Amino acid sequence: MTKEAKQLSGLIAGLRESLEMIQRERSSTKLSGAEMGLLDERRNNLLLTIAALDDRLSAVQGLIDLGRPHIIRVH
Repeated sequence: MTKEAKQLSGLIAGLRESLEMIQRERSSTKLSGAEMGLLDERRNNLLLTIAALDDRLSAVQGLIDLGRPHIIRVH
């Protein structure tokens, strides 16, 4: 499980770098409307992918945490 968590973290970090590169490309004033639209679509797809992978990472980390002793608080 920890191997999967490390892989997911690395993948998410790489996708975030791609997102930053898209943002830098988008800030260029030499782009046409169609090019801006394509970059926006790529950005949106990356954001959705990152969100899905974040959810998966959270689930994996939750499973890892279940295997560790923890304190149950009673209110």
